[in-house]
Amino acid sequence: MARQKWAEAAESYKKIIDSDVYRIHPDFTALFAASNVANGEFVLTSQYLEDVYGHVLPQYLYPETWGGWHQFSPYNELVKAYACSDGRPIEESDLYDPEDPYTNRDPRLDYTVLISDRSVFKGQTYIARPGTTSPDRFNRYNWSGYCIRKFMDENFEGNLMNFGGNFAVIRYPEVLLGYLESKMEAGDPIDQALLDATINLVRGRQNVAMPAVTVTGTDALRETIWRERRVEFAFEGLRYYDVLRWGIATQELNRQFTGMKLTNNPGSYNDFPVDAEGYLIYQRRNFKEGVNELWPIPLSELQVNGNLTQNPGY
Repeated sequence: MARQKWAEAAESYKKIIDSDVYRIHPDFTALFAASNVANGEFVLTSQYLEDVYGHVLPQYLYPETWGGWHQFSPYNELVKAYACSDGRPIEESDLYDPEDPYTNRDPRLDYTVLISDRSVFKGQTYIARPGTTSPDRFNRYNWSGYCIRKFMDENFEGNLMNFGGNFAVIRYPEVLLGYLESKMEAGDPIDQALLDATINLVRGRQNVAMPAVTVTGTDALRETIWRERRVEFAFEGLRYYDVLRWGIATQELNRQFTGMKLTNNPGSYNDFPVDAEGYLIYQRRNFKEGVNELWPIPLSELQVNGNLTQNPGY
């Protein structure tokens, strides 16, 4: 749990909140469009400008169908983290249908991940299933079948290698969720007013409108905050540092990951390897507990400073 300076962290977050400068933007999808460069949700951004100082992120992210390189494929473990529209996890919700797993879910799932035969961009359906001529069919390259939707701009018609949209380093939800987490871990009392002023502002944005959080017990609320951070900030560069900070990196990163759902009859499906729920068995990742929490110190630095010692395991 890092240095656990929760009280100090809460105080810092509260100063930002009390400045009354930032606001939750009502439209989650618009946050990442090139035209939305000056909204009140951005606390800190990397600044770009088409034709002056553009960047190439869309070229890497977009599926080949739309002229991109489809370099990144989300894991199904992230997809499963999005709750159902009743606010309950898929393991608990009556709305969840394992044979139709992408319906009745937190709207941020569709705003964040392209799902085969479901997601539409610029009037065209994303296709990743095998047996098609789609350039994005998962078995063409080593893809999970999913693609990142979050940074795709419906209105952008320019060169994908010259995109002018800003990249958010800190959004106001990070402040609100950080404040709530810090108060909780500091042992301060949590009431509904605090929940409504923090996590429920994030979940309640106009085109997300997820049910309000009402749990105040530490264990249940911690799990809720962790899930909220995972789905709200997907692909924004915070997840890795979150799992390190929470001490769950080994649990989350040393495992078999899965991809898109291929069948509702996994017992008789033989085209591609699938798990017991019919999801593609995708990539195995390894994380060594007690080693990979830290990076190795470069040999050149060890040679410059004799007082340095290498981190354990390297």
